[in-house]
Amino acid sequence: MSEAAQLPEDVDAVREALVSWYEADHRSYPWRETTDPYPILVSEVMSQQTQLDRVESAWHAFLDRWPTVEALAAADRADVVGFWTDHSLGYNNRATYLHEAAGQVVDEHGGEFPRTPKGLSELMGVGPYTANAVASFAFNEGNAVVDTNVKRVLYRAFDAPDDDAEFERLAGELMPDGESRVWNNAVMELGGVACGKTPACDEQDCPWRAWCHAYETGDFTAPDVPTQPAFEGSRRQMRGRVLSALREHGELDLDALGHRVRVDYAPDGEYGREWLRDLLGDLESDGLVAVEGDRARLAR
Repeated sequence: MSEAAQLPEDVDAVREALVSWYEADHRSYPWRETTDPYPILVSEVMSQQTQLDRVESAWHAFLDRWPTVEALAAADRADVVGFWTDHSLGYNNRATYLHEAAGQVVDEHGGEFPRTPKGLSELMGVGPYTANAVASFAFNEGNAVVDTNVKRVLYRAFDAPDDDAEFERLAGELMPDGESRVWNNAVMELGGVACGKTPACDEQDCPWRAWCHAYETGDFTAPDVPTQPAFEGSRRQMRGRVLSALREHGELDLDALGHRVRVDYAPDGEYGREWLRDLLGDLESDGLVAVEGDRARLAR
C-alpha cells in the first residue's frame, strides 16, 4: 500500500458513478426512508452488534412499543433492557444508554435532537460514528462516515494505507459537500454489497471498477480480509486489465488492447479477437466500455 493514497483526477465522475449506482437500486431498510432522528438512532444502536436483516424486526417492535423519543424517555428502564435481552441485541448497556439518551433529548433539548455530530455525541452512549451517522441520515449535516466497510472500500479502491487518519482524510475528500445523507448511505452500501469480504464486483455492477486498484491488480486483501482470494488468470482479472489499459492509453484498437491484456494474445488464436470481443461485450453491457468497430474506450 502507498504511504498516502490519491483520489483519481476525475473525482467528480467517481462520485457520480457511486450515487447513480446507489439510487438505481439498493437494499431497502425502513430507517433509510425517514429523516426522523429518533428511529435512525434506534437503528444505529441496534445494528452495532447485529446484522441489518435481523435488526429490522426488532426495530419495528421497539418503535411499536415506544414510538417517540418522549415515550422511550418515560419508559421503565427495566422494560427497555428486557426488550433488548428478549431480542438478542447484544450488550444490555446499549439499551441503558439509549434510554438515558432519550431522557437527555427530552429534558435538556425540549424533545429536539441536536443536529450536528458534536451535539449528538454529548448524548449518553453516542460515540463519534453513531453521532456522525445520525447527523448525516437525519439532518444531512454529517461528515464522511468511516466504518469497517468504508475502510475496506478505500483500501481496495484507492490503494489506501491501513491508517485511520488516512481513511478519514480520503473519505472526507471524496464526499461531496452538503451530501452526507446520500453519500454515506451509498458508500456503506458499496462496502456491504459489492465490496464485502468476498468481492462481488461484476455480480453487483460495482460502479468503481474503472478506477479500482484491487480490481485492476486482483489483490482484494483489506484490513479485515487477510487472505487474498484466488484471482490469477480469472475473467475478473482480464476485465480489470482492460479497464486499466483504456484508462492509461485512452481509445485503443482491439489488437493493441489485446496485447496489453494478455501476453499470449494472438488475433486469431484461442485468446484473440473473438475472446476479447466477448470480454468487451460484458464490460459494454455494464456501461463501463464503449466499442465502436475495431476500437474500444472507457464509457465515462
